[in-house]
Amino acid sequence: MIKYKKAQWPWHGLTALVLVGLALSLYMATSMISYEWRWNRVPQYFAYKAEETQRAANYGSVEQIVVSGDNARVTLKDDSGDTQVIEVAADSLQLSRGDDVAEGDAIGVTRHWAAGPLAWGLWTTLWISVVSGALGLLIGLFAGLCRLSSNPTLRDLSTVYVELVRGTPLLVQIFIFYFFIGTVLNLSREFAGVAALALFTGAYVAEIVRAGVQSIAKGQNEAARSLGLNGSQSMRHVILPQAFKRVLPPLAGQFISLVKDTSLVSVIAITELTKSGREAITTSFSTFEIWFCVAGLYLLINLPLSHIASRLERRLAQSD
Repeated sequence: MIKYKKAQWPWHGLTALVLVGLALSLYMATSMISYEWRWNRVPQYFAYKAEETQRAANYGSVEQIVVSGDNARVTLKDDSGDTQVIEVAADSLQLSRGDDVAEGDAIGVTRHWAAGPLAWGLWTTLWISVVSGALGLLIGLFAGLCRLSSNPTLRDLSTVYVELVRGTPLLVQIFIFYFFIGTVLNLSREFAGVAALALFTGAYVAEIVRAGVQSIAKGQNEAARSLGLNGSQSMRHVILPQAFKRVLPPLAGQFISLVKDTSLVSVIAITELTKSGREAITTSFSTFEIWFCVAGLYLLINLPLSHIASRLERRLAQSD
C-alpha cells in the first residue's frame, strides 16, 4: 500500500496568516493610542560618533592651519617657542591663523565611533551570563552529587541549599546578597550579582544532575564496579556521560533562563541590557522601539544557544 505524504504548505500558510494577524493587531493598537514610531533614533544607542574636545596646553598663538579633507592640523606656538600640533575635524575648528590662545582653550573636536549604551548593555549581559553560568554549572554538579552521597552531612547540607534557593525569589536573593553579605564583606555589585545568579542557577542544575544520575539503571554502576572501577571512576567514566545526554535539554533551558534572569541585577545598579534600555528610553522617548530592540537582542543570544543545544543533542543521540 502506497502512503502519500500530506501536504504541509497549508499549515505553513496558516502560520504566516497568524503572524500577519499579530503584526496587524500591533499596528492597530499603536494607531489607537496615536503612537509615532521613531526608528531613526535607535541606531545611535548601538553605535555613535563620539566627540572629544582638543585643547591648548599653554598660552600662545595659532602659527599654522593645514586643512586636509575633513581634518585640520593646527600648529600652536607658545611664548617659549615650543610648538603643539593638534589634529581636529575641519568643521569644528574654532580658531584662525594668528589668533591668541590661552591654556585650556578649545581648538576643535575629534570624532570616532563608539559603542552605544545598548551595545555595552549587551556585552554586560553576555559576560555576566557566561561567568555565572560556568560557576552555576560547577556548583550544581557538586551539589547534585552531594545529594546522592551516602554521607548524611553532605546530603543534608546540599538539600538545605537546594530547597532554600529554589524556594525563594531570585530578586530577594540578589537584595540579600548585595545589601547584607556584600556590605559585610565589602563586595562590588558585579561580584554580588554574579554570585547570586551562580548560586541560583546551581540549585536548579543540582536537581537536574541528581535526576539525570538517578535515571541511569543501577546495573550500569554494578557493571562498572565488576570491571574494577571504584565509585568515583564509575561515576566519572560511566554514569555521568550517560546522564549528560539525558539532562542536556533541561540544562540548555536553564541557561537560557539564566540569560533572561540577568535583567534582575539592574536593581543593584548594574547596567546590563534591560537597564540600558530603560536609560535609552528616558532620552529618546522611543518606548516601543527600544523595548523591541532589547527583546530582539535577548533573542539574538538565546536562539543560537537553543540551536546549538539541539544539534548537540542529536549528535549525542546518534552515538548511542
